Amino acid sequence: MLYNTALRSCVQTPPFNFSGPSMSYSCYGDISALQVPAISCRAVRAPDCGRSAEADIVRLRRYEIPIKRVARNLCLDPALIAAIISQESRVGLLLDNGWDQERHKYGLMQLGGQQHLPFGLWDSEEHINQCSTILVLSINEVRARHPTWTWDRQLRGGICTYRAKMGNLQVYEEDPCDRDSYYVNSVIRRAQYFKRHGF
Repeated sequence: MLYNTALRSCVQTPPFNFSGPSMSYSCYGDISALQVPAISCRAVRAPDCGRSAEADIVRLRRYEIPIKRVARNLCLDPALIAAIISQESRVGLLLDNGWDQERHKYGLMQLGGQQHLPFGLWDSEEHINQCSTILVLSINEVRARHPTWTWDRQLRGGICTYRAKMGNLQVYEEDPCDRDSYYVNSVIRRAQYFKRHGF
């Protein structure tokens, strides 16, 4: 039921204030056209700074077909789904039997287990579809709440709302990305990398 609602919403909801790139990529705009600040490796002091997407794409290849199938059905950019999988779980690398270390979140896209009943196995197409549907609902929620926002701000807000829903957090800010822009910028960087490499 949730899946069908999201699919209808994607097909029937017009893009609000869409003055950006071609819609051929998805119902929500061209992820490649989004601007993100350059990452500062000195600031984060991470040994694999900026290279985790390169490592993750090898693991992502085994999920490429289900990711693209789900993306097509939900009118999402497959690179965005791949980016969230990379950001949330490093494509399963950080998981123990599908769970995070605290056993609060489940699966490749880290479904918040306290508020959502997981569908399918942690790395199944059912799981990818369930979480991607929640992403679609999150984006459309922001679009409906802020119809005058530009398409890119709506998309960013939807990604931040998705993260809040998965973390069982309430979004009080007018802009859901106000609390933390690192997550959305990291997701966008990864999506742009994966898009350049076949997603």
